[in-house]
Amino acid sequence: MAFAIPAYQATAQGHTTKHGTVNLQTSCGEGAQQHFDSGLALMHHMMYEEAEQEFTSAAKAAPDCGMAQWGIAMSYIHPLWGERPTDENLAKGKAAVEKALQQKQLTDKEKAYIKAVSVFYDNWENTSYADQLKAFEAGYKEVHETYPDEVEAAAFYALGQLGTAPKTDKTFATQKEAGALLEKLHASNPDHPGLFHYIIHAYDNPLLASKAVNVSREYERIAPDVPHALHMPSHIFVRLGQWTDAIDWNIRSADAALRQSPKETVSMHYPHALDYMVYGYLQQGRDKKAQEVIDKMKAVPGYTPTFATAYALAAIPARQALERGKWAEAAALPVRSPENFTWYKYPAAEAITHFAKGIGAARSGNTAVAEEAIASLEKLKTQLSSAGDSYWAAQAEAQQMAVQAWLEYQRGDKNKALAMMREAADKEDALDKHPVTPGAVLPARELLGDMLLLSKKPAEARLAYEASLKVSPNRYNSLYGAATSAASARDKEKARAYYMELLKIAPEADGDRESWALAKKFAAKK
Repeated sequence: MAFAIPAYQATAQGHTTKHGTVNLQTSCGEGAQQHFDSGLALMHHMMYEEAEQEFTSAAKAAPDCGMAQWGIAMSYIHPLWGERPTDENLAKGKAAVEKALQQKQLTDKEKAYIKAVSVFYDNWENTSYADQLKAFEAGYKEVHETYPDEVEAAAFYALGQLGTAPKTDKTFATQKEAGALLEKLHASNPDHPGLFHYIIHAYDNPLLASKAVNVSREYERIAPDVPHALHMPSHIFVRLGQWTDAIDWNIRSADAALRQSPKETVSMHYPHALDYMVYGYLQQGRDKKAQEVIDKMKAVPGYTPTFATAYALAAIPARQALERGKWAEAAALPVRSPENFTWYKYPAAEAITHFAKGIGAARSGNTAVAEEAIASLEKLKTQLSSAGDSYWAAQAEAQQMAVQAWLEYQRGDKNKALAMMREAADKEDALDKHPVTPGAVLPARELLGDMLLLSKKPAEARLAYEASLKVSPNRYNSLYGAATSAASARDKEKARAYYMELLKIAPEADGDRESWALAKKFAAKK
């Protein structure tokens, strides 16, 4: 791996590594401590595989180091990635915890940290992932309350809160609470990697995103070559519709991820960055640049199998077709591509392709493919529900309903279609976006606006597009839809304002986008 052992310096405020400053003193000796601190910093950056390597090196340097085993067990837990550890990693994590507890030289604080992670692994064979994450949160809450001045315990407690925050709470009460704790700690620990990272996640929502702008722009100061650290600021830039920033940070993240990947398979941080990059390019109408990214994605012979990888591999080509309104192209998307990827493990990602095919087919008059997509989404929804994944099951249900709505529209039952599309939009709006994605592959509320506009209901359509823009500011197609709706309702002033906003966010759009050409033509009128 490209991560070398960093320069190490112990200070009164903590241990400074190449990846930021952490503060968790162990009883393992200086040699092991250096590896431990590097692993801890990388873990806060969510570079989990690299963190595990450092914790393993700490264990080799000090075989009796219980906290090295704690770190190994922690490296398998990814609370915000939407993916339960594999059975193999759960077994390895449980073994690491048991080995940690066997050490005789543990301090009381070390015992508290080990206990906190141990509850995640307790009876894992018979415990749901949701309950495991609740146990993780509760474990670190106890450590935080016992050691209120301990920055690491507070950071992991906040991470636990974010991992269990309900996706249906649009007040974001849990995120506000976690964010307030993290911001307070950040003021006195300005170089701590976890505080940067988790503040961004806490405020990665439409209500709070503006609170994380300064932290996002400063994050690279402590981790200028860490792929995920270079990617994270784009979570906030996407929420605010700042497309150039989102693109530029992910170019750097993707370059770092590719450069630091092992030879066998490319790190998940690479396709993850590409997904955000493509999303940004498409919102700027730069379709050719988006296609260049897709070509880069397809040129990779093999990817590390994770949910984030699967999501990106499915979402990127789907976005490219749907955002451009190329419905027949979307209907023809291949399922489970590339073929050498373990798609059967990721039904939520596979659902994206069927959704894109279904919408594309319904809107291009291909009834057979649309019906196949609906049936496939039904199976995947059932599979997700049976696995206890209520979030992605609800997303699949909204996707299925959207495809069904457009099929009904093409069949001529516009009233039924609009009722179904409204219900699909309501279902999707009830769920906040998952941290793995920059945004819905195609927002249901925006699709509702499209259907209302085609149904000659421009006033209602504009309301739908404006509602979409509240959640996803500066979305190209929502701006265009709002503009055309206003124009259809003979509100030339409002139409001009939306067209000008579209041209502002997409100044270098490809000339073959008819929508962009129409926006320029309208804006030129006096």
